[in-house]
Amino acid sequence: MINKIGETDINLKHKATCHCGAVELELTLPNGIENPRRCDCSICRRKGAIVASVKLDGIRIVKGKEALKLYQFNTNTAKHFFCSHCGIYTHHQRRSFPDEYGYNVGCLEGVNPFDLGEVVTNDGVNHPADR
Repeated sequence: MINKIGETDINLKHKATCHCGAVELELTLPNGIENPRRCDCSICRRKGAIVASVKLDGIRIVKGKEALKLYQFNTNTAKHFFCSHCGIYTHHQRRSFPDEYGYNVGCLEGVNPFDLGEVVTNDGVNHPADR
């Protein structure tokens, strides 16, 4: 759990946007940034984002629902969302914990994910659901 990154406070309600601003999310982060990580699965390797987790009711789409596009692959369990205008990945409904969203920490307003320091990498190539 991280409630402060560098000089930036992580608020209970925090705004997240794509690059062009077409998509705006409100995240409820009562415990700050929880479980920040990278993943080495085929899609995460390519998008390169640092993600953190929030319960499904912890993300509210403020604007741009019509701009969000859905991408699914393999088992079609996880739901990956990205802005159809600028292409930025904003969040996904997790395959391993479908009651949670993973969100792109880089989309949090005023937060530089590189200020997190050391971030763990999950083994997504050998996903637990594939065993």
